[in-house]
Amino acid sequence: MSGSKAALKAAKAALDAQNYHEAVNQAHAVLASDPKNYFAHLFLGRGLDRQGKTEDAIQAYESATAIKPNDDQAWLGLRMLYEAQGHRKVSEYTDVSIRLGELYVEQDDKHRCQTTIDKLTSFAKENGTRAQYKRALEVLLPASSLFDFLEGRIPHPSHTYQKIADIVEIEEKERINKEIGERRTRIGARVGQVTVEVKREVFMLSPLENIYQQIIDWSENDETRREYEEKLLGRAYELLTVLPKEEKQNKRTEVVKQAHGMVIIKHPFQLAWQLELEWKDFEKVSDLDAGILREFIDFFGNDGLAKVLKGYLSSEISPFPYETKEEKEIDEEKDEETPTLLNAEDRLVMMTDGLQDAENSALAHRLMSEYYLYIEEYQTAVDTARDGLKILNVESTKSGLLFQEDKDAVSGILATSLVHHQSPKNHPEARSIFDKILARKPTYTPALIGIGLMLEEEEEFAQAADFLGRALQRDPSNVRIAAEFAWCKARAGDIETGMIELEKQLPQVKTDNPRSRDLRALTLYRIGICQWELNTSKSARKDRKGAYAQFLAAIKMNVNFAPAYTSLGLYYADYARDRKRARQCFQKAFELSSSELIAAERLARSFADQRDWDIVEIIAQRAIDSGKVRISPGSRRKPVSWPYSALGVVQMNKQEYSKSVASFLAALRIRPDDYNSYVGLGESYHNSGRYNSASKTFHYAEELAEMSSTIGDERWFTKYMLANVNRELGNYSEAIEGYNSVLKIREKEFGVLIALLQTYNELSWRCIELGFFGRADEYAKQVIHIATIVAADRPDAFNLWKSLSDACSVFTQVQSRVEDVPLEEVRKLLESGMAPDEYDTLVDIDGVGHEQLKELGQMYAQTHSAWLTECLHAAILAQKRAIYACSHDTHAQAVAWYNLGWTEYRTHTSLEIAVQSEVDKHSTRYLKAAMRCFKRAIELEAGNAEFWNALGVVTSPLNPKVAQHSFVRGLHLNERSARTWTNLGTLYLLQNDLELAHTAFARAQSTDPDYGHAWLGEGLLALLWDDSKEGLSHFTHAFEISDSASLIAKRQYTTSAFDNIISAPIEHNNITSLIQPLFALQQLEVQSPIDLPYKHLAALYFERVGHYTAAIHALSSVCSTAEMEYEDTESLEALAHYSQAKADLGRNQLAARDFGSAAENAETALALSSEADSSALAPEGLRKLRLSAHLTAGLANHYNGNTDQAIQMFRSALEESHSAPDVVCALAEVLWAKGGENEKNVAREQLFDCVEKNPENVGSRVLLGAIAALDEDEDVMEAAKEDLQGIRTLDGLDTKQQRRIEEVLEAISLMISGTDTAGDSINEEVRGEIATSIMLSPSQPHGWSELAAVSGDSYPAQMALMTAVRAVPPYGPLGSEDLAKAYAGARTIGDAQRGIMLSAWMQHPWEAFASVLA
Repeated sequence: MSGSKAALKAAKAALDAQNYHEAVNQAHAVLASDPKNYFAHLFLGRGLDRQGKTEDAIQAYESATAIKPNDDQAWLGLRMLYEAQGHRKVSEYTDVSIRLGELYVEQDDKHRCQTTIDKLTSFAKENGTRAQYKRALEVLLPASSLFDFLEGRIPHPSHTYQKIADIVEIEEKERINKEIGERRTRIGARVGQVTVEVKREVFMLSPLENIYQQIIDWSENDETRREYEEKLLGRAYELLTVLPKEEKQNKRTEVVKQAHGMVIIKHPFQLAWQLELEWKDFEKVSDLDAGILREFIDFFGNDGLAKVLKGYLSSEISPFPYETKEEKEIDEEKDEETPTLLNAEDRLVMMTDGLQDAENSALAHRLMSEYYLYIEEYQTAVDTARDGLKILNVESTKSGLLFQEDKDAVSGILATSLVHHQSPKNHPEARSIFDKILARKPTYTPALIGIGLMLEEEEEFAQAADFLGRALQRDPSNVRIAAEFAWCKARAGDIETGMIELEKQLPQVKTDNPRSRDLRALTLYRIGICQWELNTSKSARKDRKGAYAQFLAAIKMNVNFAPAYTSLGLYYADYARDRKRARQCFQKAFELSSSELIAAERLARSFADQRDWDIVEIIAQRAIDSGKVRISPGSRRKPVSWPYSALGVVQMNKQEYSKSVASFLAALRIRPDDYNSYVGLGESYHNSGRYNSASKTFHYAEELAEMSSTIGDERWFTKYMLANVNRELGNYSEAIEGYNSVLKIREKEFGVLIALLQTYNELSWRCIELGFFGRADEYAKQVIHIATIVAADRPDAFNLWKSLSDACSVFTQVQSRVEDVPLEEVRKLLESGMAPDEYDTLVDIDGVGHEQLKELGQMYAQTHSAWLTECLHAAILAQKRAIYACSHDTHAQAVAWYNLGWTEYRTHTSLEIAVQSEVDKHSTRYLKAAMRCFKRAIELEAGNAEFWNALGVVTSPLNPKVAQHSFVRGLHLNERSARTWTNLGTLYLLQNDLELAHTAFARAQSTDPDYGHAWLGEGLLALLWDDSKEGLSHFTHAFEISDSASLIAKRQYTTSAFDNIISAPIEHNNITSLIQPLFALQQLEVQSPIDLPYKHLAALYFERVGHYTAAIHALSSVCSTAEMEYEDTESLEALAHYSQAKADLGRNQLAARDFGSAAENAETALALSSEADSSALAPEGLRKLRLSAHLTAGLANHYNGNTDQAIQMFRSALEESHSAPDVVCALAEVLWAKGGENEKNVAREQLFDCVEKNPENVGSRVLLGAIAALDEDEDVMEAAKEDLQGIRTLDGLDTKQQRRIEEVLEAISLMISGTDTAGDSINEEVRGEIATSIMLSPSQPHGWSELAAVSGDSYPAQMALMTAVRAVPPYGPLGSEDLAKAYAGARTIGDAQRGIMLSAWMQHPWEAFASVLA
């Protein structure tokens, strides 16, 4: 023990000497022997503290406090340590300070206790967090164990609570913001929902309400209490809004109690007053406390709700007399009873401003919508009531209250407004709202009145009377309801009773305010209507003391009462016969109310008769906008469709066809049986290019007309329009039938006749496009016949003369029928109704005037060119008559000059070929006339791209610069014109600028790929670039996509195709490649029979397909025409053409086995072409002509038996052809056929010489093999066989060459091998040759046929037939005779019959048929 004391003293001395290390050691020494030694722990703590070992010091002090908890030295040491740690040990510092305070309480040391607590609050405020500071402050609260001991020495609890409240408010705000920020980023989170959930969590755990209450309880300052009462109410209301619905009731009771208390004591806290007013669920405004309303206005005069309340209380519909405090004081001073109210304008402005400020106030919206309904601002009332219902739903969600009375009241206002707003459009919605209210409140008067008014509007008068009667029972003194009830009874059929009741109500209607005067005017008007309907006689209605007087009285009572003006208008229009006054009344009625549809219809018809379409459109549109046009489903009110129909007619006149379609469809949706709307709809479809829809519409209109007895003579127009639609669709037969059916009803209807005329005209040109030239001729005659009928009544019709000119032009397009034109009838038609001198327009240029008119049909022309000229002159004269007919119309004149220009140009192009002699003299007169016409058209209408294009076409051969300018101008106006681009490319082509031409043609192709002439241009460029294959491709495509009217497409296609045929190897040519060009040339001959080069070309095609008779006929015609031309002109070109035709004619006659004529014509051709210097043919062409003629003459003489002359011709042919192998072979065959030994030797020599010079020639080597076989020279036959066997394997042999080689080889094999004595078998060598032939050409039938013949087997015969079927055109060149042989070889009855059908002139099929039958 003494040792411990000594150590303690030593430790104490060391501490005093600041020897902290020694002190710690001495303390440890004491504790080693006495662990419970208080002072040892105390000294140890101090020493460690001085050494900076804070944690060890804290542990030592804590051990000391555990030994002596009521001794303050250890606690003070701990506090000192914690204080030195600053913010890191605030909580521990607080605990130690509280313990020290408790020790001082026990020691009754108030000073030291207060000092400790003061240091605690200061230290926590400076170093701690808000939570730590709040804990320190809680020591000062009454709940603290130190409060009673220190009361009076520490701050008042109210101040402490305020500080704590501030801290909690900040903490909650930060927590709310933090949680919302974290949760809003979660998937599917919504900000509103997240905010509510976070606030609910925070508010439910918040002590803030209790703190506010404590402040209120402890505070001695009234202002502080009022402040925190407001905060308490605000926090309670905020918590209420976020609580779940099932937990709201208790909190809502608390909030209502607090708010009501503030209102009772008249504390001006706005939230409390708003809750007091907004949460009051009342049926009528009179249920509210007027005093509270006025006090709210006094307290919060600048608030939006206060402004609305102030305006409402000062209005006529307020159930309370309104007075403010100031007005009361003024009244008391002035001893006045009634204050001055706001005027209506100021009141409305103030209430509107207030509603904008009180955008979340349900009460403000309810009062405002009711006031809007009162002043008949129905649209605004509807919008305001809808907003009010939305606010009520939101407030109901927040508070948990239903607000059913408020919702019913606002819904009633909404529905009542909908009844009047755009009636009857909104009636279904209004009826739905009223029905829901009546389901809860069967006697709800506004709902009964609203449904009654709707039923009255829908003309359900009996039901309307029932609802209005029930409403009248609830409010018997309501004059308005009584008047409506009486009117419904009258309209329901009891007119007399209704009128009596209306007259009873009339004295009760006062006239002291505008609304009462309006009701009186309405009642007077309805009495007048009852009188009008009770006695419908003319005299009664004309009586000015009857209904007329009531209408006038109604207008006098209310000069803006529209229905009375309508009734007066009907009186003046139908009975007083005063149209001027009637129109004035209708105008006044419609100006006052767009719902006066009867007045609107009368006005629209009146202005439509005057064709004032702008006014009609305004009237119709205003009638539609009134909302009275459409009816609700199930309504008995008659639908009104005329505004839409009238609007459609106006839009049609303005060419707004898409809009007119919509208008007529709207009219038909209202009245599906409206015939006139169907007609208008069909016409709109027609004018807008929707022809299929137009056709269906007119068909339906016809069906409707047949079912209806009210539609009379108007049916013809439907038939006429249907015919127009068929005409536009290209159904010309149906269109003509329709026009004719209309003409049976209205014989002289000009429009129908013109339409029929134009339809025939279009049909004739359509037939030309399709290649039906005979039909085109007949339809053109019909045009001329109908034109005669039209001209009798309307000779001034522009379309008449244009159609006549087009009809004459049809004959110039089908020139083979030009002699069918009835020129005399055309002349009489042109002479009727106009002086002949009028036809002398441009006569000084084109030479076509009244003199040419007199000559038409007088002496029938003898030549084709004369017929064509007169027909073209007739077309020109008709176009000149068209110009005269449209002299009053600038646009029509421009078109007429344009049409005349094209007719002049067509005349130029047609006569350029037909009358060459005249063209030399007058080659440009028609061209110049056309140019003048197009210039005149451009002067009249410079913005037409087609006019510029036409000018460019006619000036191309005259002035290329002008032509280029014209085309460029036309493209500037319409760059999408493929025709203009093609014409520009043609101009560049004529000027030899191939690159620009290619660019223009390519642009035309991209603009319209189906325009054939652009492809023709590219084809011509390909020829100029020596790409004939590409040119043929372009020409073929152009021909395929062009119509039959295009001559140049046929010409270029057939020429290029023939060039390709003669340049291609013969094995690549087949009959299918000749058919299409041949058809094109046949059409070309019909269109231009005097086009000799192409008639000659057609003969060459006929020759290629084996139609020699047609070729001979065509060539004979060419020869005759060329001979006549030569006799007229004696030109070398005509002579050359004649010579060529004679040579070709002779060749075709040779093929037709007319050997005498063939020899004669060939010799004629030789005679005419004997002198090269006098021939217009090129040297190569002349050589080919003479070669052909020599060969033709040689073969013809050979077949006629004139062998010597034939040999002479062949020798000449050898000279012409420079010993061509084919000519040598032909000569050898003729020499051998003569039979003399000398001739045979010459033939051998010629062939050997040919083989030597032309070893690749197959024909000469085959002939040598045949001669060897005929000579029976085995050595030569062996050599020939070996040679032919080598030839047969060469590439490039055609079928005929292969067949000739195989026949010669078979013959040589047969000659070498011979037959056995019995004659029953064939040498195997022959069979081997046949097998080799099949192996080399298994797809050819000839080898299989030979094998079948020598073997007698059926299989080779079947193979021969199969391969023959696959080798005929278009698959191969096999002819009908070879195919017939294959059928005959099959040895069946059916195949033999097929062979006979294919070649009835052949012997083989007949023999096979007989053999099978036997």
